[in-house]
Amino acid sequence: MEFLDQFTFDGQVHLNLHPKKLSENAVARNEAILHKSGAIVIDTRPHTGRAPKDNYKVVTQSTESTIDWNESNQRMSSAHFDQLYNKTTKHLGKKVELFVFDGYVGAHTGHTLKVRVITPSPVQALFAHHLFIRPSTQEMIPHVKPSLTIFYVSDCKADPKKDGTQTETYIVSNYERGIVLIGGTKYLGEMKKSAFTAMNYYLPDKQIFPMHCSANMGVNGDTALFFGLSGTGKTTLSADPKRRLIGDDEHGWSRDGIWNFEGGCYAKTIHLSKKSEPQIWHAVHKSFSILENVVVQNDGSLNFDNDTKTENTRAAYPLEYIAGALPPEVHPHPTHILFLTADATGVLPAVAKLDTNAALFHFLSGYTSKIPGTERGVEKPKRTFSACFGQPFLPRPPTVYARLLEKYLKMYNVKVYLVNTGWQGGSWGQGGKRISIEDTRKIVWAILDGQLDHSKKTHDPIFNLEIPTIIQGIDSSIFNPRSLWKNKKAFDNTAKELAVAFRENIKKFSGLPQEILSAGPTA
Repeated sequence: MEFLDQFTFDGQVHLNLHPKKLSENAVARNEAILHKSGAIVIDTRPHTGRAPKDNYKVVTQSTESTIDWNESNQRMSSAHFDQLYNKTTKHLGKKVELFVFDGYVGAHTGHTLKVRVITPSPVQALFAHHLFIRPSTQEMIPHVKPSLTIFYVSDCKADPKKDGTQTETYIVSNYERGIVLIGGTKYLGEMKKSAFTAMNYYLPDKQIFPMHCSANMGVNGDTALFFGLSGTGKTTLSADPKRRLIGDDEHGWSRDGIWNFEGGCYAKTIHLSKKSEPQIWHAVHKSFSILENVVVQNDGSLNFDNDTKTENTRAAYPLEYIAGALPPEVHPHPTHILFLTADATGVLPAVAKLDTNAALFHFLSGYTSKIPGTERGVEKPKRTFSACFGQPFLPRPPTVYARLLEKYLKMYNVKVYLVNTGWQGGSWGQGGKRISIEDTRKIVWAILDGQLDHSKKTHDPIFNLEIPTIIQGIDSSIFNPRSLWKNKKAFDNTAKELAVAFRENIKKFSGLPQEILSAGPTA
């Protein structure tokens, strides 16, 4: 059909099908099972997380000098890309049916990325429908040339000896041609993160700050951003019954305000409970939601505590499934920013206030502990420093994004806090226990209502942090992690080890002003 414009296809093309039709197709093709709630359940094994070592960017005249080539941005030659493109489209051309989604990434009408997803899988088309911004019925856009075309063909595999890949799996982005190729994996997150990474490449040239963060709004119109890697609580904490959700993962910040890149949510569901996360619980039980690698028991109930398939169980659903969620549009500049870290060592305080220099230090550090399941091969928490809380999704040098953060922090006088959603009383597996969602929510509420902006604080000499001493309704010991350890010497050694790791990591950013370097741990 003509609107595909990328390759010749003589079969049947389904364009922007309704979720009901996509769900029916998925079940009929045995790609999914229908749950009694109306959601569909899929199994993506063996890929149950992103495959970062199989992610490539194409070297072209424009990307050679603009992409920060590293293990997250691996090179692929134009010749190898052309070869994989021909293989992928030829594979698609043999299919009987294709499912095509046309929509947008980015709610700001002046900075929209028109995206087209072409796939033989109704599940992948349904995911695109949920996660990207859907065109209105009056605004169907098959006649508009897309800015980014994503070819998602799970059963097409690369030949490492011929195609310049490491395995049969490939996620390849060509920013000059506006094409993403995904093959050899059914994990749905590869699609959304490829689109996000494309926005991270295109927007800085416009002085727009692309952010790996969730966002919500209070009753008074105050907005907040939650930065953090997978497993730190971005989705959980932004889906707040007291506030309205703007988006759970990816946003842009311009002089006009903040705006969601997406039209839906992709939430971790491991240990999901109706009590702790009621909004997400209800969303994942709605018709046409996608439950990825969630275990269904013999009685038909969903077991969110079962991690036999993966720790990284997921649910995808449209934004409107969250009660009170705001539509994709431009919202006011944030009053508060929260950097979320899931510290598995158990030595960081539950919350600390950051000035601008400390905010830039911790933004560039992007410290957390990788939680099992979010990437292949991660079986226990692993200390990681992921610049800007999203290193795998940054095509450009991290300092490009740090300069944009600094610009907007100063322009709009935003308050910044570091919030630890990880362990206390000991390290993971060594007597430590994860901070409860209930306590973290109380901390977040105290930040967002301004209670902590001028409260009394104590100085942490190891991590150089300003720590609040009291929050109503929370045991004050949570603010002094050392007091929760039985073995104080073990705490001191662990804390100093982490502080040294911070200092070693920041050295990789050459040319940082001394005031930023001095704002980090003192070890």
